[in-house]
Amino acid sequence: MEKFNRNTPYNKLPLLPPNTNLETTKVLRKTIDASRALAQLNGMLTNLPNPTLFLDTIHLQEAKASSEIENIITTNDDLYKSLVADKKFDNPSTKEVISYKEALWNGLQEIERRPFISTNLCIQIVQSIKKNTAGIRTTPGTALKNAKGETIYTPPTSETIIREKMANLETFINRKDSIDPLIKMALMHYQFEAIHPFSDGNGRTGRILLLLYLKLEKLLDTPAIYLSEYIIKNKANYYTKLREVTENNDWETWILYMLEMVEYTANKGLQRLKDVTNLMEEMATEIKEKLPKVYTKELVEILFRLPYTKRQFLIDAKLGTPKTVGNYLMDLEEAGFLISEKVGKEKLYLNHRLMEILEKN
Repeated sequence: MEKFNRNTPYNKLPLLPPNTNLETTKVLRKTIDASRALAQLNGMLTNLPNPTLFLDTIHLQEAKASSEIENIITTNDDLYKSLVADKKFDNPSTKEVISYKEALWNGLQEIERRPFISTNLCIQIVQSIKKNTAGIRTTPGTALKNAKGETIYTPPTSETIIREKMANLETFINRKDSIDPLIKMALMHYQFEAIHPFSDGNGRTGRILLLLYLKLEKLLDTPAIYLSEYIIKNKANYYTKLREVTENNDWETWILYMLEMVEYTANKGLQRLKDVTNLMEEMATEIKEKLPKVYTKELVEILFRLPYTKRQFLIDAKLGTPKTVGNYLMDLEEAGFLISEKVGKEKLYLNHRLMEILEKN
């Protein structure tokens, strides 16, 4: 086998599946743990009265973490405000994170419509993230460098070769075979990042594909999980283990890393979901007791869809006239359930107890 050279385009990147034993004892044990954690999360989501209620929040958290891996940093506060407020936020990082969330949402709808992950879907996702008409890389000279400016990897070059590798990846993802879907997900993610088909946005597109794949394989009916949270905490390892596959054909440690990511984020997601649903029940009881005229199930759901809310949301939900719902929000603030803040010309109301749960690491 030809020795890998990080300065030369990796046009000989092997096709999938790899010609090696993937299902080692360690991998199989970890696959069972990760599958169990996902099944528990899926079970809880399925049993929620309104499983889509927290999706906006969860997808925004995934978007924020995935963008942070690429050093696109924003705060939860800015993010949620910019989504709710009429005032336009000019922070480019916040805009990029919201574009990522939209790309994820569009991808999930596409999978719902046509359960197939294709090269074209990848192109749609990157265009949605980058808000441009980017396609497969056609210009040579792409190289991945470390902080010191040293080349650590040079991906395949030439549109024909990239499209051939992507066609093989597409076949591998969608073909029914005996490889466990979670192991397959690890292989797929490595291969996509190694092909590096776009000039920019490869990392974020690759991480969206993970969530689409979980849905495609019916491992999570509602992909309410943010995998990027684990990568943020273990970023150096993420890149090291990707490189070890390329340089040493070390698939086992890469697959174990990805399985650990699934298990960790599924368990974390389950706990967070429990915390949010418990808080929601607690607040519903408290509002019912302190403000019986204000309380409705629909109102409480609006307060938990996103940490920030505003009068228009209550009007849209037909909870009363503008004056009535304005009074509801003021009563809720006075009773300590919400904190108001003027943003532009309107008032936003923060469910601070919900935000505390979201901020918890």
